[in-house]
Amino acid sequence: MKLLILTGMSGAGKSTAFKMMEDMGYYCVDNLPVQLLKSFIDLTDNGSLDQKVVVGIDVRNGESMSLLPGILTELEQDSKNYSILFLDAENDVLVKRYKETRRNHPLSGQERIMAGIKKERDTIGFLKERADYVIDTTHLLTRELKTELEKIFIEQVDYRSLFVTIMSFGFKYGIPEDSDLVFDVRFLPNPYYDPELRPYTGNDMAIKNFVMSSDESSVFLDKTTDLIKFLIPNYIKEGKNQLVIAIGCTGGKHRSVCLANEIFQALSSDDSYGLKIEHRDIGKDALRGK
Repeated sequence: MKLLILTGMSGAGKSTAFKMMEDMGYYCVDNLPVQLLKSFIDLTDNGSLDQKVVVGIDVRNGESMSLLPGILTELEQDSKNYSILFLDAENDVLVKRYKETRRNHPLSGQERIMAGIKKERDTIGFLKERADYVIDTTHLLTRELKTELEKIFIEQVDYRSLFVTIMSFGFKYGIPEDSDLVFDVRFLPNPYYDPELRPYTGNDMAIKNFVMSSDESSVFLDKTTDLIKFLIPNYIKEGKNQLVIAIGCTGGKHRSVCLANEIFQALSSDDSYGLKIEHRDIGKDALRGK
């Protein structure tokens, strides 16, 4: 039997992941009391290697969560194989998701949502340390989470613990708060001052040709890509799950978009980490009528 324990932070997407795992042919049981875990495994294990079961265990178990480390140790002693999938997200994103759904955190009580989140991290932190897979859903769309799960549990692709987001942005709209590395490309020639190029974006060939025609752009791309390729394996070694690399120009429409695309292409051949690109401010000038 392939047993997966699905856990993680409330609001990180466990319910969504359960539906996806069901679609993949897993038999799913959510919110199982930890005291019943061993009995459940004994009752459901038919000895088939094709049998796939997901058990959801999280802070809804209350004080019984303190029993789980001992139970997991017993399972290992009994040669019961299992893996743990831990879904996580940044605190401010979890707060935002709770406010959007107008739900209270299960541990917040009469306190603020953040207080419940902190209690939850203290309660289930040991599961993240023991997890075989940690997926940070902070920047993942639903379809991207589905893709990651399919790669792990269907395609059997080696698990990639780090997910890298390359994000272009405009400084006049603010630096992305969740960025880990910020690069300023405002030193490059600006297509905005060419009336014929102004309507285009960094996704268009005309802008790419303009931006990349300068020697400074090529040098910046080479040096920045080299630095990122050096940093990523060290971030993976350190246990980092999310890396947001922000490339900024004035409006986030031309230079930053072009360079973000080039960096994305330069990194896309390495399958040791997940990779996506996002152009945060590419259409904001159009919305403002500029």
